[in-house]
Formats: sequence, C-alpha cells, structure tokens
Amino acid sequence: MLLVIDAGNTNITLGVFDGEDLIAQWRMVTDHDKGSDEYAADLRNLFAGSHIDLGKIDAVSIASVVPPLDQTLTLMVQACFRLTPLFVNHTLETGLKILYDSPADVGADRIVDAVAAVAKYGAPCIVVDFGTATTFNAVNAEHEYLGGVIAPGIMISAEALFLRAAKLPRVEIKQPEKVIGSSTVGAMQSGIYHGYAGLVDGVLEKMIAEMNARPRVIATGGLAPLIANASKFIEKVDATLTLDGLRLVYERTRQV
Repeated sequence: MLLVIDAGNTNITLGVFDGEDLIAQWRMVTDHDKGSDEYAADLRNLFAGSHIDLGKIDAVSIASVVPPLDQTLTLMVQACFRLTPLFVNHTLETGLKILYDSPADVGADRIVDAVAAVAKYGAPCIVVDFGTATTFNAVNAEHEYLGGVIAPGIMISAEALFLRAAKLPRVEIKQPEKVIGSSTVGAMQSGIYHGYAGLVDGVLEKMIAEMNARPRVIATGGLAPLIANASKFIEKVDATLTLDGLRLVYERTRQV
C-alpha cells in the first residue's frame, strides 16, 4: 500500500492507496510547533481508527509546500514505517515538461494537481486549487506545464477584511440568498462569495484566451464546490485530485 501526504500551509491531507483505490483519507491541521513524535502518534491513531495495518504501507509519497516541516514529516514516516519518503519536485519523471521560470519554483502540489488532471481528464486543461492560496495551473495539449496564477485564498481574503476593519465581524463563507445584502453580515458574505467568484472567472477567462484552446477546467481544494457553483468555466470538482497525482507521480518514478 502507498501512503500519500499533501502538506499545505493550513492543512495536511493524507490518503492510503491499495493499488489505484483510495481506501482511506484524512486531514489534520498543519502545526509548526508539533514534533515528529506527536505527528507519528496522530498518524498511528488515524490508521487504528480506520483499521489499517501500519505494516502494510510499503511506500510514502509527499508533496510539501512547507519546507520547515519536511524533516518532521521524514522522521514521522521513519518512525511509523521505517521507510524514507519520496518528496515530489520538478526533477522527478512526471510526464509533464515544466516551462516555468524556474522549474524549481513550482510547488509540489501544483505539479501533482497537473499530473492528475491530465491523466484523468486530458489536455489541455486548467486546474484551480482552492487552498491557503488559490492557484491556477495551465497545461497545453503537448503536456507542457505552462505556469499559472497565484491569488490570495478566499479564507485569507476574508480574514484580512475582519482584521483590518474594526467594525466588521468574522462571517461564515457561503453563498448568500441575494447579492444586495440587507445586513452587514449579508453584505460581507455577498462581497466575499461573489467577489471571489468574479476573481476566479476573470482569471480563467483571460487564461483560456491566452492559451488559444478549449481546456478542461477542474477545481480541487476545500472550498472548490462552493465557488464552482458560481463559475461559468469550472466544469468538474475533484476532491481527490492532489492525492491521485501523488500516486501517479510515485508510480512513474518506479518505471524509470
């Protein structure tokens, strides 16, 4: 079995694959103050709760955009499985030619998202990943990773509004019943939701025009379903896209 780990700035998402089947999936909060022993204890509890034998894991693949956690995650994997994890980066065989300047600057999560999107939906394609930052990633018909766009995530945007405006409260991010809010909370929810949906579609419209193609547009990440409802370009929400990409990259490295 393969354990895959997507280490982001806000959450760490984990999954276990038995062949091509994702048989378990978990999420934990990214905590820079936790040591490897604490992460290992949490991981053992997750496995126990899902009735999965730690001893059946024979490989671990990690996409990390949090370099300070890389050593902690490595020690966690070694403690739990006595394995050395594979960290995804631009030097691995992914099936994509990365045209980014420089390729080393492309986040591992963006690479695996693109790999999975091409494998599952074909190319050309654009992946929109709603994480701490919202990333837009473009791949052309020749399986070349062109680059993309990085925007502040919707949660960051909402939190900044609360922190910088003394009279504005924290609000739940959801689709409001109407655009014109009749209360402060309603007005804020409308601005966050419709404003962010406008950002997403505005970026996608310009990317599609620049690609001079008809790419498939796939969304992933925690708030993808919410914003996809308001988008005229997003055609598919795939909650496991990043984990699937980690599996695919691992399998391709074994074939080299």
